[in-house]
Amino acid sequence: MPTSPVQVTINGELIETSALRSILEAVIDSGQPLIDAVGCMGQGVCGSCRVLIRRAGEREVSTALACETRVEQGLQISFLDHLPMNRHHTYNLHDWDDTWNISERIAATFPEASHCRHCGGCDRACPKGLEVQKGVNLAAVGDLSASQVFDECIMCNLCTIACPEHISPNHLGLYIRRMSASVGFRPADLMQRLSQINRGVMNVDPNVTLE
Repeated sequence: MPTSPVQVTINGELIETSALRSILEAVIDSGQPLIDAVGCMGQGVCGSCRVLIRRAGEREVSTALACETRVEQGLQISFLDHLPMNRHHTYNLHDWDDTWNISERIAATFPEASHCRHCGGCDRACPKGLEVQKGVNLAAVGDLSASQVFDECIMCNLCTIACPEHISPNHLGLYIRRMSASVGFRPADLMQRLSQINRGVMNVDPNVTLE
């Protein structure tokens, strides 16, 4: 069934297109040159077509992927350029043979992870609907189950843009996923307790024995 065309504004240019098209398809139909921000060309797995959108009659600006978002009348769209990391995190995968000090390793490599304000900005920015803040909080205490939160992360960097503490949740998630794949699992609560003992947060009497 034919549909009426809609008008949208993409990077400041007014475009008329079918209401059944995605933002990315509308750009292609318009004849605008596609040099970057296309990546997987509609598969929704690369995160390169990240955009800011504002719907007609609304003041709020939200994030989305151009390949997964359908156009609508009056939609305003702005493609985001490549976003460099605020911090560079250096680590060696071969150093992860000892899994008892995971929380210390994470804190040393991503010290900003513990500064999360719990504002939820990263969750709202994620085009895949991941519980990003939960993943950051789990990772900050050395809980490797955080890797499951980031399993479907497409590294679009939108969570990094949204974070007022300049945390890079997607890169933290990648770090945790790599660590999880490289080391054997040990209970997160046990590793946290041992870390507390090593830091002197928890005192242990060596003379106490279990009956």
